[in-house]
Amino acid sequence: MRLAQRNQSIEPFYVMDVVRAAAEQQTAWEAQGRRMIHLSVGEPDFTAPEPVVEAATRALRDGRTGYTLAPGLPALRERIAQHYAQVHGVTLDPARVFITAGASGALTLASLLLFNPGDEVLMPDPSYPCNKNFVAAAGARARMLPAPAAQRFQLTASEVEAAWTPQTAGVLLASPSNPTGTSIAPEELRRIADVVRARGGVSIVDEIYLGLSYEAGYGHTALAAGDDIITVNSFSKYFQMTGWRLGWLVVPPSLVAPLERMAGNLFICASSVAQQAALACFEPDTLTEYERRRAEFQRRRDLIVPGLDALGLRVPVRPDGAFYVYADCSAYSADSWDFCFEVMRDTGVVLVPGKDFGTAEPQRYFRLSYANSIANLQEALSRLRGYLERKVA
Repeated sequence: MRLAQRNQSIEPFYVMDVVRAAAEQQTAWEAQGRRMIHLSVGEPDFTAPEPVVEAATRALRDGRTGYTLAPGLPALRERIAQHYAQVHGVTLDPARVFITAGASGALTLASLLLFNPGDEVLMPDPSYPCNKNFVAAAGARARMLPAPAAQRFQLTASEVEAAWTPQTAGVLLASPSNPTGTSIAPEELRRIADVVRARGGVSIVDEIYLGLSYEAGYGHTALAAGDDIITVNSFSKYFQMTGWRLGWLVVPPSLVAPLERMAGNLFICASSVAQQAALACFEPDTLTEYERRRAEFQRRRDLIVPGLDALGLRVPVRPDGAFYVYADCSAYSADSWDFCFEVMRDTGVVLVPGKDFGTAEPQRYFRLSYANSIANLQEALSRLRGYLERKVA
């Protein structure tokens, strides 16, 4: 059967090779009474708090399961707008908030709405691998710009300005970022937005990890940089509803009508049950629980970063958000792909090699997700220490 040509532009998701290999090894390890530690997939180990689950149950029992309007439940859009005002001091018209089928649905819609075949979109290298594939699905091309540790693995305004060509349609950034856990400083983000705006381009900022920020000076929404900024967010990470597949876009007023037309045709609406449940995310007691969990993620970060550094697996930039560490294994291996698979086979600790995230020195780096318990992180460090000692012996 003939495939559409766009399939040639969609690159493999290499982390799935790691996941498959880990699943195969886990069967063997369990047969031996041993336990693997999964620090690979970017999924919180917390699940939705009880008030959210109760809200979903009530919606099911009450029969509130039908279609919503394409932009989503008005009450949920209003609660999200209120959240921006309360947490970020940004006044937002709820009409600009568009509920989507996860952040993936949001990025798909934004790419199809804004990019034409032949356009190029500037992105940092390293980046979350699927982001460039959303762009490719629209017929455009992600142009990856090296973003080294000296730049906190993020683009700068001067780099964007120097890279801009007649084919450039805009930028797709992430703050905080997967795989690095680093954010763009607010003043630098404003400068980037100014560069893009002056050239008639579009700025899209993936803020799916925005609520999971740990350092003063970061954790600010890009919406403060102008009403023309498009932001993507989700209930998956801070709100810990990964499988509920619910996210949102904030768009300029001029994009509300065309976005509604496109989403209504392609998706009809996001899950109505998930939307009803998400209303409970913004209740005071639920937000208190989310903040307790955010503090727990920070405690894990403060354990794992110095722990890796002490092993010689240097973390060149301390992550200020999300739940990832981008660490350098070049002191022990010439290729992080080989390193991660050796570590998995030897220790049962599952890591993700840098190959998935770009072409700027991927062999140096691996990603570790610290969305796991303190006890498991301590055990992982202990196993890594033993492996590295045997390796250099």
